[in-house]
Amino acid sequence: MAGDWIKFELTTLDKPEVCQIADLADIDPDAVVGKLMRVWGWFDQQTETGNAPSVSKKLLDRLVGVSGFCDHMKSVAWMIESDGVISLPHFDRHNGKTAKNRLLTAKRVANHKAVNGKSNAANVSGALPKEDLEKNKEPLSAHEPVDPRMPSEMTLDWVPDQTLLETYALHRGLSLDLFTEAVIKAFTGHYEPKGQTNTQAEWVSMLVKWVNNDKVRAAASNVTPFRQKGPPGQDYDDDSVEWLTGGQS
Repeated sequence: MAGDWIKFELTTLDKPEVCQIADLADIDPDAVVGKLMRVWGWFDQQTETGNAPSVSKKLLDRLVGVSGFCDHMKSVAWMIESDGVISLPHFDRHNGKTAKNRLLTAKRVANHKAVNGKSNAANVSGALPKEDLEKNKEPLSAHEPVDPRMPSEMTLDWVPDQTLLETYALHRGLSLDLFTEAVIKAFTGHYEPKGQTNTQAEWVSMLVKWVNNDKVRAAASNVTPFRQKGPPGQDYDDDSVEWLTGGQS
């Protein structure tokens, strides 16, 4: 066992793979992250190299409480299954004693540089260049990107995140050409007055479902009903075109 903690990158929270698993499992992306931590933690605690020859996917599915979760991880290449043995790819990069030692060493080096940097800065005097002064006057919000995990209301100028859109559209088998400006305007115009709040991933997922439903309805409206067979004894006229006019002559 490698210890009682595992390495976790904050960028994982917004990776397309997380959104894809959320869509496949029909659960919230934040819930996906928690269940991934359960799986990764189990491998870190119970294996040395990330291979689990005596453990089934069903057992890990029960561990996280979602049926098929391991298969969803496989679909995004975050789990490997070979000859009935499941394993985690690149286990040595993120888990195990070696990976953790590398992480701790890097953290110590970064802290050391930060402390030395502050000490050196205290000994340097002089006015800042004009452009630096102007930058310092800007509010913090000007430097902070919008967190896609934070719930927000729909706006009329909303634009879907391209990476999330590609992920969800691919899962639904939809072409990106279907997501025209007119479609997005119709979507935002529908939800903007509702005051509903969702994360960016949830809004994109709803947009994809919106387009998919439109596609299904359009396909259904183009179906031509077959002509029903007449009562027994009635001659069938191959040249009749009454079915085109609804049976009216």
